[in-house]
Amino acid sequence: MLVNRNLLRFRIERKRKAMYKKAKIFGYTHPFVVACSQELDVLINSYHKMAS
Repeated sequence: MLVNRNLLRFRIERKRKAMYKKAKIFGYTHPFVVACSQELDVLINSYHKMAS
C-alpha cells in the first residue's frame, strides 16, 4: 500500500510539473493546460481516497 501511495505521489508531482511547463508556454487557459489540470485532479482525488 505504501508503494502505491509513493508511486501516486510521484505521478502527481510529475503531472504538476508538466502542467506548469505547458502553462508557461501556452497560458493557463489553453486546452492543453486545462486537460493536464483535470488529469492532475484525478490523480490527487485518487491519492486522497487512498489516504482515507
